[in-house]
Amino acid sequence: MKFLSLIMLSVCVSGAFGQSSSSFYVSNTGNDLNPGTQTSPWRTIQHAADTVRAGSTVNVRGGIYEERVTISASGNPTDGYITFRSYPGERAVLDAEGLTPNGRSAILTIHNKSYVRVEGFEIRNYRTAEHQLTPLGISVMGAGSHIELLKNNVHHIEQTFDGRDGPGHGANAFGIAVYGTDSKTPISELVIDGNEVHHLKTGSSESLVVNGNVTNFRITRNVVHDNNNIGIDVIGFERTAPDPAVDQARDGVVSGNLVYNITSRGNPAYGNDESSDGIYVDGGTRVLIEQNVIHDVDFGIELASEHKDRATSYITARNNLIYHGHTAGVSIGGYAPERGHTEHCTVVNNTLYDNDTSGTGSGEFQMQWNMTDNIFVNNIVYAGPRCLLTVNKSQTNKSQPPVIVDHNLYYCASGSKASKWGASSAAMTGFDNYVQSTGNDRHSRFLDPHFVDAPKDFHLRSDSPAIAAGTSDKVPVGELDLEGSPRVKSGNIDIGCYQTK
Repeated sequence: MKFLSLIMLSVCVSGAFGQSSSSFYVSNTGNDLNPGTQTSPWRTIQHAADTVRAGSTVNVRGGIYEERVTISASGNPTDGYITFRSYPGERAVLDAEGLTPNGRSAILTIHNKSYVRVEGFEIRNYRTAEHQLTPLGISVMGAGSHIELLKNNVHHIEQTFDGRDGPGHGANAFGIAVYGTDSKTPISELVIDGNEVHHLKTGSSESLVVNGNVTNFRITRNVVHDNNNIGIDVIGFERTAPDPAVDQARDGVVSGNLVYNITSRGNPAYGNDESSDGIYVDGGTRVLIEQNVIHDVDFGIELASEHKDRATSYITARNNLIYHGHTAGVSIGGYAPERGHTEHCTVVNNTLYDNDTSGTGSGEFQMQWNMTDNIFVNNIVYAGPRCLLTVNKSQTNKSQPPVIVDHNLYYCASGSKASKWGASSAAMTGFDNYVQSTGNDRHSRFLDPHFVDAPKDFHLRSDSPAIAAGTSDKVPVGELDLEGSPRVKSGNIDIGCYQTK
């Protein structure tokens, strides 16, 4: 009997550590000397990460785990993903309340790994006020493919350095950060879906970001809110990857996200500046931004490059709803002449409503410096009480219009003749004067779009002048509107983010 018991114990251990079983368990009442079964779980997530291999699923029972976790192995196409998930119906919490950041460090780290899935965790409470330290909730770095971050709740990651060196010199923190740092191999086939990222203090950095050599990514259905810097950012040219040719996040989709309550005002890194974006592309290329709802942020969507002689390019922003922004609803172009470019970008079928609530003079649609071959069409632009609709600060390429602006529907309550167009110091007054002077918007109109119940409901009433007034000629309008209804019906397309049913 004793000999038989030893054999059975050997089989059990082999099953856990030799991976004949694909499901393992962690519980805060377990023990890392256990075999990791449902009845004899491990105690720490890190032990599971050090033990499991391709094809394994680690089920973490509900409870609080005060540890930092580094994923130690990759899955593969044959055996499948390594999955770490909260046990179904329970919530596993990675809590760093008692942990001190060490350099740039994350609560959960994936470095040079592939085929890894992280699902359903709460990740919280990583804080510092030391300038040289960078806390992160989830960090993906290096190279790799097929990383999935799904339905996680990341919050209270905080860098509270006082920024005494002046605006723009703050320290850094991140909620979810993906940095492609390898010049030869990108981070690719990345999915960030269904996460909530909120109540962060990120200093000079971003809530959710892809930066450097990152390609074929999807940032979808996330809720990003109540943070003191940029919500979602797609970045290039920050020397994240050593080779400039690939140092640019690219070929991605940012779709179906809800972004709100984002402002840098009060952030020690920026003082009273309201300069944070809901969604920002800073040097990225070939990115589709669609079906997002963005409100009560500083800038709604910004397509720009902060780096001289570098460009944000080939971005399509369509079927988005942007309202109650503190500054511009949409902004393109470098924020100063010595900054970078915005090229070949299309802003189509968006609804902008009552932005620039702080009266910054940026209006609803702001065109800044260094723009080439951009398009702004089929948008509803409904300005607030100042009735400042578009601002064009610079036209640096005289041989080619920096922005084609047409087939839009404009409105403000004070009327067409009171509407303002251009920089605040020299704004033209009156829609007809603006069209005649600039040649823009020859097929656009100035009429009330007749929303159902703005700002609660931006669907169009049946008598809306936006119905069937848009164009699909050489414009990538897409197949679906903001809520997934067919975009083109009977050959007609509505203006704005919704298509009438």
